Amino acid sequence: MNSPSLLDHEAEAAKAADHQRSLQAQQNRADRNQDPAAANEPPQSRVAPGPGHEEPAPPLPRQQLDKPGRESDLDLQPRYEAEHYRGSGKLQGMVVLITGGDSGIGRAVAVLCAREGADVAIAYLDEHEDAEKTCALIEAEGTRSLALAGDVKDATFCEHAVRKVVQTFGKLNVLVNNAAFQEHAASLEDLTEERFDETFRTNIYGYFHMAKAALPYLNRGDSIINTGSVTGLRGSKELLDYSATKGAIHAFTKALAHNLVERGIRVNAVAPGPVWTPLNPADKAPEDIAKFGAKTHLGRPAQPEEISPAYVFLAAPCCASYITGIVLPITGNAGDGA
Repeated sequence: MNSPSLLDHEAEAAKAADHQRSLQAQQNRADRNQDPAAANEPPQSRVAPGPGHEEPAPPLPRQQLDKPGRESDLDLQPRYEAEHYRGSGKLQGMVVLITGGDSGIGRAVAVLCAREGADVAIAYLDEHEDAEKTCALIEAEGTRSLALAGDVKDATFCEHAVRKVVQTFGKLNVLVNNAAFQEHAASLEDLTEERFDETFRTNIYGYFHMAKAALPYLNRGDSIINTGSVTGLRGSKELLDYSATKGAIHAFTKALAHNLVERGIRVNAVAPGPVWTPLNPADKAPEDIAKFGAKTHLGRPAQPEEISPAYVFLAAPCCASYITGIVLPITGNAGDGA
């Protein structure tokens, strides 16, 4: 029996994106009191603590994206360059694979991993334009890139992606599980089994499939980093299924770290609070996006470049060789519904 080809995986990814858009449309029809004609308000700004510059703060542009959400379509472009971050070879000669690496946190992590000397592969669904830009950013840092379109719900794609990375670069040292599906629901009654399955199969099955596919190629000193969420720590009343998957990711991280410790493979997670990426504008109504991140102590969402250094820290043996099984919160001290 012939194994699926690259085009087969891309076709399945396109189907998965269509399915996500249909789930989004169902929720849009169920939402009430929306004001699609509301004018965009210019974003305010807050000074970032420590190194950096003023960051956009609510009110943010009122915008809703079609799933899975393309960064190129955002009116306010996320900041991923981390211009104040100077590389020092922490990941020199290593190979990193990032799921959901085309945009948002994944793109920012890809840029910094390349700046630290790693070759970087990204897996994504069907956001081809975003993926091409991310690869260009990786190569601008002086290392090699690889883009792989497919659906992490599919174990065969995960196996294909890992094999392709190893065939291209000769090895794999760091897996970053970051791909996610999110769609709000006002009540438990609004949450269908179809949606519940999509969220769990993407967010936790996808991590399981990727980790299992990567494990045969990981060696002592290598690592897995999972993207959790403040919702997995505190819950979010309109993200019941998403919060549950993020809590599962935190537990999976801790258990897998214990399971792999004798093999010298570290497993950790980063739990961001609200971050300005395509994920939320491809979920919430425009009037909710205008207030996104306002309830944090810092009064704004994080930019991806404020989250990405944590992934480099956890990936780099020179920084985190004695760190495994942690969930690192970077939340701006977000409250419920931030």
